[in-house]
Amino acid sequence: MSSYQKKILFVIDALSFGGGERVFAQIINGLEPEKYEIFLASQPNEQFYKAIHNKQVQNLPLDFSKRINPSLILRLAGIIKKNRIRIVHGQGTRAEFYGRIAKRLVGRARYVSTIAMPVEGFDVRESRRRIYRIFDRLSEKYVDRFIVVSDVLRNMLISKRGLDPDKVFRIYNGIELDKYNPALGDRTEIRKELGIDEDNILIGAIGRLVWQKGFEYLIQSIPDVLKAYSNVKFMIVGEGELKERLKAQSSKLKVKDNLIFTGFRNDIKEILSAIDMLVIPSLLEGFPMIALEGMAMAKPTIATRIEGIIEQITDGETGLLVPSKDANALANAINRLINQPDLVLRLGMNARQKVEEDFSVGKMIAETEKIYTSLCDNSACIE
Repeated sequence: MSSYQKKILFVIDALSFGGGERVFAQIINGLEPEKYEIFLASQPNEQFYKAIHNKQVQNLPLDFSKRINPSLILRLAGIIKKNRIRIVHGQGTRAEFYGRIAKRLVGRARYVSTIAMPVEGFDVRESRRRIYRIFDRLSEKYVDRFIVVSDVLRNMLISKRGLDPDKVFRIYNGIELDKYNPALGDRTEIRKELGIDEDNILIGAIGRLVWQKGFEYLIQSIPDVLKAYSNVKFMIVGEGELKERLKAQSSKLKVKDNLIFTGFRNDIKEILSAIDMLVIPSLLEGFPMIALEGMAMAKPTIATRIEGIIEQITDGETGLLVPSKDANALANAINRLINQPDLVLRLGMNARQKVEEDFSVGKMIAETEKIYTSLCDNSACIE
C-alpha cells in the first residue's frame, strides 16, 4: 500500500442489511483507493459485502451478535494499533461503544460517529434501550466528530444531549443517480413475476416489517381505496417480526387478494420501476433511504409528516405528506393521485430534480471527506 494513503477503519455491527450498511457501502465505494487504505470491522454479512465494490477493502470479521462482548474492545484496539489507523468511523450503538472505547485505549486515532436515529427510535425492548443509552453516554466523550442525517436530529442532540455544536455536522444521505435512473427502468419484469396486469395501478411500500414503519395503517387504508378504484394492487416489500400479524390483518379486512407480501428483495430499483406510487406510512424515521430512492426514480411518494421525512419531501411539490397513524388520510392521498395523473407526473419530476440537487451520493461523500480532512491533515494522517 502507498505511504500516502490515509488509513480508515469503518466499524458497524451489520447484523442486518439496512440503511446504515448501505450508506457505509456507498462511502467505502466512493473513497479513492489512491488516497485511502480502508479497513472494515463488522459482523460477516454477505449482502453487505456484495454491496461493497471497492476490492481493496480489508474485511475484518468480528462477532457483534452478543449483547455484551468486552473482548471486542481489545480486538478493535489491536486492529487500530497494528494497522496504524488514523480515523475510525463507526455507526450503530453496539459497534460504536466498542469502537469508541478501543480508540480511547489506543489514543492515536480520531473518531467519527454517524447517528442515523436516536436510541429512542430503536425497535428493541425498553430494557435494552436503557442499556444502549448508557453505552452512548459513557462513550460519546471519545468522539471527535458526529455526523447526523437530518437537521432535526442535529438540533435534538445539541439541545437535549448537550453535544458541542462545533462537533455535530449534518450530512444528508445520498443516492447513486446513475443507478436510480427512471429512464432505464423496466416496468414489466416485476409485474410479470408477481402476476400484476399492466392496467393495474400498483402501490408499493418497502421496509422492515416492524412497528415504526406503520404498515398496519397502510393496510387499514386499502378498503377505502378499493371502494373507489377496484383495479388497484398493493405490494409490501420486506421481512420482519410483524409479517404474520400484517397478513392476518389483510385477511380480516378482506383485502388479501389485492395485497402482495413479497418478503425481502434486493432488487429495489426494479421494484420501484414497477410501481405507480410509493407509500411510506412510518411512525418514526431517521432519514429513510427508500424515500430518496423513490424520488430518484421519479415516483410520486405519499409519506407521513414526521421528522426526517419533512426534510426530504415538500408537501404538494415533491410528494404528499399526511399525518401519521391516519389510515383515512392515506386513502385520501392515494385516491387523489389516482384521480390526478398530471399531479403524479409533476410530483415525480420535481422529486427527481430535488434528489439531483440535494441528495446525490457524490455530495454526501465529498462532505464526509471534509470531516476526515478536518480531523487530520496530511502530516497527521499519513506515515
